[in-house]
Formats: sequence, C-alpha cells, structure tokens
Amino acid sequence: MANSSSPRMTSAHQGEILENPLQAYLLGIIVSICGNVLISISLNIQKYAHVRQVQRGSEPYYTSPVWWCGVVLMGVGELGNFAAYGFAPASLIAPLGCVSVIASAIISVVFLKETVRASDIVGGTLAITGTYVLVSFAPHNSTHITAHLVQYYAVSWHFLLYLFVEVIVFCILLYVYKRRNVKHIVVVVSLVALLASLTVISVKAVSGMIAESIKGQLQLIYPIFYVMLVVMVASCAFQIKFLNQAMKMFDATEVVPINFVFFTASAIVAGIVFYQEFEGLALLNIFMFLFGCLLSFLGVFLIARNRPKIKEQDRNFIAMDVIPGRRHTDKVQPEATATTYGSLAAKLMCHRAGQTDDS
Repeated sequence: MANSSSPRMTSAHQGEILENPLQAYLLGIIVSICGNVLISISLNIQKYAHVRQVQRGSEPYYTSPVWWCGVVLMGVGELGNFAAYGFAPASLIAPLGCVSVIASAIISVVFLKETVRASDIVGGTLAITGTYVLVSFAPHNSTHITAHLVQYYAVSWHFLLYLFVEVIVFCILLYVYKRRNVKHIVVVVSLVALLASLTVISVKAVSGMIAESIKGQLQLIYPIFYVMLVVMVASCAFQIKFLNQAMKMFDATEVVPINFVFFTASAIVAGIVFYQEFEGLALLNIFMFLFGCLLSFLGVFLIARNRPKIKEQDRNFIAMDVIPGRRHTDKVQPEATATTYGSLAAKLMCHRAGQTDDS
C-alpha cells in the first residue's frame, strides 16, 4: 500500500508543476523586464540627485524630493521582480537583471550626458544577445507554487544535501573573513551569493503562494509560508550587510560585475536544485541557456568596467575664506555626509542589476 501511494504522490506533484500555461511564463518575463527598467531609472534619478548636491553644495541629497522619487521607483521595480518569481522559473528571472544594466547605461548617456565608450556598445550588444538566447532556451514549464509543493521540495534529499554543503561553505568563508581577516572581494561576494540562493528560493515560494492565494487557493494559513517569509527577510538583510561591506572595501566597478555573476549563478543553481527547473530539459537547451548567461555576464562586465565617477572636492583643499589665521565672518557650510540609507538603496541592486555608482 505504501509503495503504491508514493508514485501517486510524485505523479500529483509533477502534474502540478507542468500545469502552468505559457501565458504566465511570458507574464513573468515582461514583469521582470519592466521591473529592471524601473530600477535602472530609479538609480539614475538618485545619481542625478547626488550630482546636483555635489555641484550646488546644497542640503543633503536625502532631503531632495527627486531622490525620494528614485527610491519609490526602486521599490516599485523590486516589487515587480518579486512578483515575476511567482510566474516564471527563478533560473530565468535572475539573469534578466542584466536588462537593468543595459537600460542604466542608455539612460546615463541620454539624460546624464555620460560619454559613450566602445566597451558600452560591445557590452550592451553581448548582454542583449545573451538575454535573447537565455529566454529562448530557458525552461518554459513554470511551477504552480503551493504550500504542499514547497514542503515537498524542502524535505527532498537533494535539497537537504545542497543546504548542508552550502551551510558548511558559508561557515568556512565567514571564518576566513572574520577570524582570519581575509578581505578578498571573492570571499565577500561569495557570502552574498550563498545567502542569495536562499533568498531566491524563499522569494519564489512566498510570491508563488501569494499568487495562488489571490487566485482563490488560500496558502497563507500554512506555517511553511511564514517560515519562507522569515528566511526571505533574514537572508535579504544579511545580503545587504555584506554587500555594503564589499562596496566600502572595493570599487563599484569590481563589485558590480562579480556580484552579478555570482548572484545569477547562485539563483540558477537554487532553481535547479530546489524547484527542479531543468528536469526534462534537452541537453541543447541547457547548453544554449548557459551560453546566453555567459554572454550576459561578459556584457555586464564590459559595461560596468571603469565607469566614470562623480568628481568630488578634494578634502585637502582649503578655501580662501578658511585659511588659518584669517579673520572672517562668513559661516562655512559643512560638507554633507553620505547616509547609510542613501547609499543602501543604490547598493541593494548590485546583486540584481550591477550599475550602482557609489557617490
């Protein structure tokens, strides 16, 4: 009796996986692309606020309505990416983050009057080509995410083995980073990527269960929903922490492409292991999908490489009215200091889009 029930359970789960129509798959792609474009617009709006604050020496940028408009747009874009995980495979949504890099490069040239470089053109062409290839050959059978399905995947032996290996590697890297004081960019970004795999799994689970609840099949009454919600919030918080540390220690042109590659690779592996997204996929499709990802990685690297920075006033420069020993009555306006939250909004998308300029 036990032997006959087990295949029936597997069959039911497979039917639930393959039932999702192509329309939902395309919707996930469109929502993700629109979300990434909004994110790139928001980052350039925030960059414009930074530039204006530096040039005018006015109040801190976080008091500017323009900057807050960028923050709101970023929130909307992130919400779109969150929703996209509920409709399309995680292994597809993560690489689409390169759309934000392409859009940001175009916007910065058109509106911020940045110089177009040959590497921008080549990188944009490679990223667009890679995006087309990976979308064409990605797995098209998205999953109906229910609480029972998430529980079924969470106790599967291959995910438990993957989780065990990931925890061991994370602890080793954390020991090397904290105790051995090894401040290498690969170590820090690897910590972010390992956390990102849990973020992708939990985000897709939470988004999918919310989508199913909206359709009428209530999933919010199951404890697994709140377990995944806690994992999502905690992993995101620690990702931001390590990502901020990376941005402080290394240049953004280094962090951006490396983090995009590591995050995307981690998200693809998480989708393959937890949601079994490559199951039944032809070998040619897998090869072309990975080839498309490789083109996107190379394109992002070329676009983000040696991006021009906003020039700030030299801290050693002494203005004429503050020369020691000279009497003056004018008040010197103190230099506005960057706040943690101001840089956080831009740095948060390093693992998704990869074009933040740390002002």
